[in-house]
Amino acid sequence: MKLPGEHIFVTGGAKGIGAAIVLDCAVNGAKVSFVDIDETAGKKLESELTSSGHKVSFAKADVANFEQLKSAFGALVSKLGDVTGVVNNAGVNSHADPVKMTDKEWDDFFAIDMKSIWLTAKLALPAMRKVNKGAIVNICSIHGRLTYPNFFPYGAAKSAVLGLTRNLALDEGKFNIRVNAVSPGYILTDLTKSWLKAESGREERSLSIQPSGRMGEPSEVAKVVTFLLSEKASFVSGADWAVDGGLGARSA
Repeated sequence: MKLPGEHIFVTGGAKGIGAAIVLDCAVNGAKVSFVDIDETAGKKLESELTSSGHKVSFAKADVANFEQLKSAFGALVSKLGDVTGVVNNAGVNSHADPVKMTDKEWDDFFAIDMKSIWLTAKLALPAMRKVNKGAIVNICSIHGRLTYPNFFPYGAAKSAVLGLTRNLALDEGKFNIRVNAVSPGYILTDLTKSWLKAESGREERSLSIQPSGRMGEPSEVAKVVTFLLSEKASFVSGADWAVDGGLGARSA
């Protein structure tokens, strides 16, 4: 067990990679709280894990709304104690035209994919600083370093997440707080599966360039996250961990 006694807070934890992270942290001994806008999926996961003996608590919250997030965070802390680890997983895709995209669409997108990481830091860092210990893992993407046509401004947001990760690592290091990013490639979530099937031949083309010959599973991302949250990664900070089966090493 890598996380005995820790309280890990996860955003976007109801489904996909987020749910896999919630599960893996719980299996590794942590108390886990998570937020999501999908209340039905969140309550279902909470029920499944608590019935298996894990200490898990869910609250509905929109990570782009600080007051909602603050209220949910406070309620979860009152149940499970101060947060010692944060996983910023909540995010959405964007396939926008840079000319047609409106200011509001831009602001709404960045509020979820980038600004929310700052908001969780505002909430979690005071307690971490007080005990001189903590870990934050930001779920980024291969798009933070390499991107794909028609993903504007997704690549920009993920690049910003990497920059924010580095600065937090530098600024919080004196408090023994580690901050890292994890950048998945093709991971078989429902969202990825629907994107692959949206165009004839897309899945076959995508698989043909995978150095590992396959796509990843959410659990494979979760295992890396759990490691980075744990003392096993005690001297790892300010880093971007690729979980992409080698895809980011490939030249066009």
